[in-house]
Amino acid sequence: MKAPGWLLPALALVLGLALGGWLAWTWQANAYGKALADQADAYSKDREQAAAAVINWQETQQDARRLLEDQLQANDETYYKELRDAQSNQARLRDRLATADLRLSVLLATTTQGDSCGVPATATAGAGGLVHGAARAELDPAHAQRIVAITGDGDQGLIALAACQEYVRRVVTAK
Repeated sequence: MKAPGWLLPALALVLGLALGGWLAWTWQANAYGKALADQADAYSKDREQAAAAVINWQETQQDARRLLEDQLQANDETYYKELRDAQSNQARLRDRLATADLRLSVLLATTTQGDSCGVPATATAGAGGLVHGAARAELDPAHAQRIVAITGDGDQGLIALAACQEYVRRVVTAK
């Protein structure tokens, strides 16, 4: 049996179309695969750059925080030392008042001629070191102790206030 003359060219045409389709499909898959690989590579590089930028930013922020913490630590140490010094000065003053080594006195507002014993206000005694001036009254040691305690509390409050103000100033300027 003889095949008609059109069958062989039709078969060659179908085979050529199939082979051409397969080659086109393979070429297109490779081209798209390469485009997707390039896109994935570019995206990966962008993500790496963004991650590096975030890491650098974090390191900068951590360095700034460490610097601020060091400054605040130094600030705390300074004010703690001032507070200790003020407390020790107050304790020494209290001890001196308790042992009668030191007496507190107040200046009286009004004086009469009889209070100064006729000595002018500017006259001083030489060897004794007594100053004859405006009339003064010596405070009771218990009252003097209370006054020293009150002033000590005030000193501590002022030192704490200065420390807080310095802390706030440093935190605000660090931002």
